Order: sequence, then structure tokens, then C-alpha cells
Amino acid sequence: MVTKNSLVNNNDSTTSTSRSVQRIVNSTRTMEGEGFLVHRSFPTHFLPDFDPFMLLDEMGPMVLAPGEAKGAPDHPHRGFETVTYLLDGRFEHKDSQGHSGKLAAGDVQWMTAGAGVIHSEMPEREFVRTGGRLHGFQLWVNLPRRDKMVKPRYQDIPSAEIPVAKSPDGRVKVRVIAGEALGKQAVIETRTPIMYLHFTLEPGAEMAQPVPQDYNAFAYIVGGKGLFGVDEKPAQREQVVLFANGGDKVSIKSPSDAASPLDVLLIAGVPLKEPVARYGPFVMNTKDEIYQAIEDYRSGRMGKIDF
Repeated sequence: MVTKNSLVNNNDSTTSTSRSVQRIVNSTRTMEGEGFLVHRSFPTHFLPDFDPFMLLDEMGPMVLAPGEAKGAPDHPHRGFETVTYLLDGRFEHKDSQGHSGKLAAGDVQWMTAGAGVIHSEMPEREFVRTGGRLHGFQLWVNLPRRDKMVKPRYQDIPSAEIPVAKSPDGRVKVRVIAGEALGKQAVIETRTPIMYLHFTLEPGAEMAQPVPQDYNAFAYIVGGKGLFGVDEKPAQREQVVLFANGGDKVSIKSPSDAASPLDVLLIAGVPLKEPVARYGPFVMNTKDEIYQAIEDYRSGRMGKIDF
């Protein structure tokens, strides 16, 4: 089932409750693909996953010299979705089903791998030649058992089509990638209810985003420092804030004495509460399904990129 999320903004102070912070985790540095650096929020030793989310990597930010840009050449996926959000740089992708496209600053690609594809994510040739600033994110969203083997699908959304909203005082801005915020609804369709919001708060600004009580929610600090949750726990760049369940909104503040705006991703979704078996680029429900995915990949049943 494909849905466009719609959240109800509950302004009744007698019933609306802000979530507290469950824990704050530092991201770790690791290498991916051909050897590019990422800051990984999860999976790590400290945080294996955050149902329904399986991975969050931040690429960069880094400034690359000509010829330095690297990517992730042909590799398989099955059983989940990848969400690539590029802030700076230029990438291009191809897959074994004949899809291809390019990502520039501000663009989003939401790929439903489903039954399986071979995928290539490489820096655009001209970007490799010239070099430049690279910064972006990749999020893995688990698929429920019923959707593990759906036909692969792409939603390539250019920056200009991603809804942007501001608070009445203009001090809070949000890019609505999935879900709804400040009266704007995303154009991307998701298979399970998810919100993916990119907030920027000027120093001294604060916001309270409605989040359904059954969602798991976390924030990743892209830049600056902030105060999170009803308990106003401090967190800063490269940290992930996990919110406790129970409340129906998430509150975030940018300290009035902050030297720069707070740049933060707020991501939340309905937990699947299903068994998880994962091996590299495969996320299934059982070990037998993983063995089958490996066999299908090795035997060529996921196809190949030949264009």
C-alpha cells in the first residue's frame, strides 16, 4: 500500500504532550563504497537499528579535489528502501532494470528495492573532473513482510519540487521530504507512514512538530547545537537524538546565544515489529530469505547493469 502521510496538528495544550529524550548517540566514522568517508548513526555497536529504519549515513561534508570523488559501483539491494538526500555535489545512478538519473544539490531519490535490483551510485563525471563540495545523506527504510518482494520503484524528486514552509515569524524553515510540517505535505509517497523533515532554526527559535504516538522518532544534527525534547537535552553536530515514545509532538530549540542556526533532520515512522534478518545489502525476515537473496544475486536473477 502506497500512502501520502497526513499528520494532524494538535494545538490543544491540555492533551498535547512533548516527548522526552531517550538517549543521545554519537555517530561513528566508517568507509563505504570505493572508499568514501561517512558518519554513521546506525547500525553501530551502540545502536543496531531504529525500527523501521535500518541505516543512516551522512556523506561528508567534504571538499574534494579534481579526481577524488568516489561512489558505490554495482551492488545489490533487496527487501527495503533507500532514500538519498543530496545537499551538495552531483551524483548519477543506474540499475539493472534500465533506470537511470542524476541527483544535484537539494534533490531526493526514494528507491524501493523490493524484490531486488543491482544499483550503481557514482559521482557525476563532470563533478569528478572538477571536484567540489560533497554532502548528503542515505537512509534505509525497512519494508514490511508483505512488501519485501514488490516490484522495484523510483521516485526522483528535484529540489524545486520539495515543499518548503516557514513559521509565521520566519525563524523556522522546513523542507518536507516525507510527511507533513507547517501546513505543507510531501509529494513523495511512502509504503509505510513516515516523516522525513529537514528543519533550520535561527538562534533563539523553537518548534514543536506533531508526531503520532505510535511513531519511533529521532533527530540527526546536521549543523549547530540544539536543545531537544521536553527535558531540553543538549546535542550537537554528528549526534543522533532518540526520542522516547508516549508524547504526540517533538520539541526542538536553538539556543538564543547560538553562533549559527540549528540544522537538523527529524525522521520518524511506524515500527514494523517484525523479525529482521540482514546481511549486507539484504534486509529480510528470515535467514532462509537471506540465503535465497544471495543465491538470486549470484545466479544473475537480479539482472545486471549493461548500459
